Amino acid sequence: MFYGMTTRFASLAAGALLAFGGTIASAQADEDNPYNLIQAGTVSVGTLGDAKPYAFTTATGEFTGFDIEFLKEVLGRIGFAEDQILFTGQEFAALLPSVANGRFDIAAAAVGITEQREEVVDFSDGYLAGYLSVLSGDEAITEDTSSLGGKRLGVVQGTLQEMYAKKNFPDAAIVQFPDNNTGVAALNNGTVDAHFLDYEAAKDYGERYEELKIKANIPSFDAPAGFAVKPGNDALREALNKAMHDAMQEGVWRDLYQKWFPGSPMPEQYLPKE
Repeated sequence: MFYGMTTRFASLAAGALLAFGGTIASAQADEDNPYNLIQAGTVSVGTLGDAKPYAFTTATGEFTGFDIEFLKEVLGRIGFAEDQILFTGQEFAALLPSVANGRFDIAAAAVGITEQREEVVDFSDGYLAGYLSVLSGDEAITEDTSSLGGKRLGVVQGTLQEMYAKKNFPDAAIVQFPDNNTGVAALNNGTVDAHFLDYEAAKDYGERYEELKIKANIPSFDAPAGFAVKPGNDALREALNKAMHDAMQEGVWRDLYQKWFPGSPMPEQYLPKE
């Protein structure tokens, strides 16, 4: 809250006193809210409810997944208890604008760091890298992505997959969806021929629907996932970075990765250094 407003009828002395008081109040506010949060003492996080195993809701409505648990660990190291972290589900396309506009302090949803996105928000260092996958039950779609020519390919709007598909699959008809569940439902009912998503999510859907197979995997190591914060909030970004790297060095990241991505190769850059 801003203090120190003077009226045009106030004396110079009163104005100076109020201005001085405003300086004290502002300094106190900074001390009470060192990470420039929307609400001091509470971290508001925008995420997804359907992006298993990264971020999703359980049957009881609780948010969980790799990104959720890792962010809780990181924020705990900064000094926030779990009841001080508020997760809210959002469509992916609205996540970064919501952070930039001050609705959320952080976006956590395996958000790949790209130059285009860095024009909207600031990012922590990367904490996850992997593959983009084509999921389909169409036998005509193969590991050769040129087989997508003339096919209807589903993507979640605003994702790295959408950007990649538009650039690299020019002969495919790109169909946008608000989330993966909607896209996979469209795949199952024949509205689209394939869906393009993260490898781990594709693997989960493939286990749920036997007729769906991962047809192609595309490396995405040059766009690791990071936590998004409001532009200029260096205090929060730097605190996240330190806590993240400490958690990685102590093996916490490794343990969470093995829990949520069993059997998947681990990127060496996030493992403890000797």
